[in-house]
Amino acid sequence: MGFNSFSFIIIFLPVLLCIWHFLNRADKHIMADVFLVLMSLIYYYTFGLSFLVILLCSILVNYLFSTIIEKYNSLSQVIKIVGVIFNLGLLFYFKYLGFFLENLNALTGGNFTVREILMPIGISFFTFGQISFIIDRANGEAEHYPFLLYVLYTVYFPKLIQGPIAFHKEMISQFRDKSLRKFDTDLFARGVMSFIIGLGKKVLLADKLSLPVNYGFHYTYYMDTITGILVLIAYTFQIYLDFSGYCDMASGVSMMLGYRLPVNFNSPYKASSAKNLWQRWHMTLSRFFIKYVYIPLGGSRKGRMRTMLNVLIVFILSGLWHGAGWTYICWGLMQGLLVVWDDLGIVAVKDPDGVKSEKKKYLFRNKPLLTIPRALGNALTFLMFVASLVFFRSQDMTYAIQMFRQFFFFTYPGFLYRTASQLDIAEIYIPKQIMSVLGIANGENIVYVSAFLILLVFSGFIMTRKNTQEIVQKTSFNTKTALGLAVIFVWSFISLSNVSTFIYFQY
Repeated sequence: MGFNSFSFIIIFLPVLLCIWHFLNRADKHIMADVFLVLMSLIYYYTFGLSFLVILLCSILVNYLFSTIIEKYNSLSQVIKIVGVIFNLGLLFYFKYLGFFLENLNALTGGNFTVREILMPIGISFFTFGQISFIIDRANGEAEHYPFLLYVLYTVYFPKLIQGPIAFHKEMISQFRDKSLRKFDTDLFARGVMSFIIGLGKKVLLADKLSLPVNYGFHYTYYMDTITGILVLIAYTFQIYLDFSGYCDMASGVSMMLGYRLPVNFNSPYKASSAKNLWQRWHMTLSRFFIKYVYIPLGGSRKGRMRTMLNVLIVFILSGLWHGAGWTYICWGLMQGLLVVWDDLGIVAVKDPDGVKSEKKKYLFRNKPLLTIPRALGNALTFLMFVASLVFFRSQDMTYAIQMFRQFFFFTYPGFLYRTASQLDIAEIYIPKQIMSVLGIANGENIVYVSAFLILLVFSGFIMTRKNTQEIVQKTSFNTKTALGLAVIFVWSFISLSNVSTFIYFQY
């Protein structure tokens, strides 16, 4: 049961909101928390009972670690190591064991096998949340929370299966704040707005882009150069609209409950450098790696070479976090190299955030050799990110190499019609009928390709506009706003029967 499902929108969410606000209005705060925990567990149960059992075991073990630290503080650093090993071990078993054995067999000629393991949805998210808690707990930065509060923090369903990776303090402090239990009409309305915008991103744009994208990457060896470029751009828009759409919906649901989740996206395709992009994309993952990997490794305090190495380690781990495969490792390494390039000071962007910035310190230079306009920086950053997604989306390294080969060795267009025809959606029914009535040769193909190009242009256009949090914060409620949201919601709701799962469910 995803956010983009009839059962969630028609049954789960209305029941949740009615009972939650009723209990809080009656000052039954503990009952409200218990109810929210139960509803979160029910939500996760819909993805599989075995997944729920794993989640509950993970919670109990981590809370036991916290209890031991509370009673035997002298063992805190030992428990920290044990806790991190336990959580990473859990993640390794379900996500990386098959990949590890496959490469071990390739190196040793062995024949190690393992039965197929179903990876619990959202394991990377709730595992990282608990790792952050255990480390902070052992370092004296977190208290031993009451069991109910800890469980609520971990299973809070808006963030459970696809993030954002919210730290314990920023959520539990809100759960404890009694003033947030009062129904806030304005916050609730803005939560509805955020949910509808996210739903529209997912259903009306990301899911439609996924049709030619999935087909194109499945038949990589058949694609021509132009089709490959269009499919790759489509995937660039799809992954952003899919993930940010989910985060918008999660943030919207959370605001309807009275709580705010941390921002996870801030218009990343407006970035003018790779480093700036990663300050805008999946921001909660970036801050996790900065706090718990980059800084403990020495950050930028141990010399220039060590700084570059630490950056590369963080991005390789980020690639592995997204998936068990060499394609993800290559993607992470490429992003790390681009960030290191930014820090070298060879090429810099003038006023990267659109305002005159302070003089930046580079690893090997006091000032850059070349300063380029911000618009050029935006274009180059976007193009390099698009190129890196060849690794991120390809089935394996051979498919990725084939995709790059098509870009460097031009092939005559011949696969575009077939790829675009995957967009056989209800919205183009009337144009198809018009082409048929007029008897225009290749009329359907013209409609399909036009629909594909229009979808790409419109998706690219909205990337240049205000992002969802800016819209939600600054929009005034009036008849025009209500009508626009109603149209998006009804259109999305009608299209729900054709939705796909969220991309980041697999991470």
